[in-house]
Amino acid sequence: MESIRSWWQRYSFQTAVVTVGIGVAWFIRQTQGVAIMETYQFLSRPFQATVSRQELLQDAQVRELRYRLTELESQNQRMKEILKVKVSPTDTGIWATVIGRGADSWWNQVLIGKGSNDGIRPNSVVVAPGGLVGRVTHVSPNSSQILLVSDPNSQVGVVVSRSRFSGMLKGQSQNTAILEFFERDPDVKVGDIVTTSQFTTLFPESIPVGRIKSINLDKQPSPEAIVEFSTPLGLLDYVKVYPFQEKI
Repeated sequence: MESIRSWWQRYSFQTAVVTVGIGVAWFIRQTQGVAIMETYQFLSRPFQATVSRQELLQDAQVRELRYRLTELESQNQRMKEILKVKVSPTDTGIWATVIGRGADSWWNQVLIGKGSNDGIRPNSVVVAPGGLVGRVTHVSPNSSQILLVSDPNSQVGVVVSRSRFSGMLKGQSQNTAILEFFERDPDVKVGDIVTTSQFTTLFPESIPVGRIKSINLDKQPSPEAIVEFSTPLGLLDYVKVYPFQEKI
C-alpha cells in the first residue's frame, strides 16, 4: 500500500495529463473535430472580413447562372450540329468610342467617333458590355448620334425571360426605366432578367436589357416594374454598333 501511495505521489501529474489527453483525443474522434473548428471560428472571427449572408448567396447565384449559361450554350451548339444549322458570323459589329455627351442630355443621347465612312447606318443597334444601349438616329461621315434607351422618348418592347410576360420599356433619364406590362396579372419577380422581345420593331430579340428592381402590380391602368439597366449607361466609354433592318 505504501508503494502504491509513493508511486501515485511521484506520477500523479503525468497520469492525469495522459488521461486528459486520451479523453480529448476520444472526444475529437467522436465529434469529428467539430469542437476545434467552432473554437477556431470563434477566436478568428474578429480578424475575418465581414461578408453578409446575402452577398454570399448572390455570389453563389451568379456562379450558378454562369454554369447554366455554359451548359445551355453547349447544348445549343450540339443541337445545331445535329440539325446541321448554318449559322452566320454574329461578331460583325463595329467598335466605336464615345466622343460627345451633353450635360443637359446625359441620359438621352451620345455621340460616337464613327459614321457612314465606317459602314454605320441609321437604325443600327448599339450595345455595350452588359447589354442594350440604344440605336443610331443620325449619321455623318465620321460620327453618329445614338438615342439611349434611357431617353424618355425611347420605347422598347421587352419580355421577362423567366415567365415570357411582355411589356413596353420607357426610359426616365436615369439608369432605370419603367416597364409597363400588357397583361393585368403578370408573373414577375424582383431579380427577373429582361430582354428585348421578338415583337419589338426597332431591335433584334433576346438582347439583355436589365433586371427587375421593384414591382407595382396595383398601378393603373396596367402593372409596372422598375428595371435597372444591365449596362451602366451613365459611364459609357465605348460601344459596339450592329446593322439592323427595322421590322415592318
